Amino acid sequence: QLQLVESGGGLVQPGGSLKLSCATSALTLDYYSIGWFRQAPGKEREGVSCISANDGSTYYADSVKGRFTISRDRAKNTVYLQMNSLKPDDTGVYYCAADNRYLYCSGSAARYDDWGQGTQVTVSS
Repeated sequence: QLQLVESGGGLVQPGGSLKLSCATSALTLDYYSIGWFRQAPGKEREGVSCISANDGSTYYADSVKGRFTISRDRAKNTVYLQMNSLKPDDTGVYYCAADNRYLYCSGSAARYDDWGQGTQVTVSS
C-alpha cells in the first residue's frame, strides 16, 4: 500500500496563493497517477486535478482551470498543487490519492486506492 502525506495547507486571504505537497512512498511515480481532491463541510468529495503516470498529462476541474497547476518531481516522488487566486469556495480538506491501474488519471475518486490524511485549506478574510 502506497503511503501519501499532504502538507502546505493553511489560512489564506481571497486572492492569495498556497502550494500543496503530496509526498509518496513510491520508488517511482512512473507507475502512479496522482490526484488531488477536496471536501468542504456538508459537500461531496470533488476531484480537483490529477497527473497521469505514463505521460504526465493533466486534468483540472472547471472550477480551478487557469488558477491551479499540478506538477510532479520524480526525483522526490512528490506531487505539487500550486493554487493561485484562491476563493472562499476553495475552502476544504485537500487530499491526494494514488492509482496504479490505469494509464491516464481521472477526477473520479473511485479510481484511486491509496489516500493521504488530508490538509486543511481555508480561504477567508
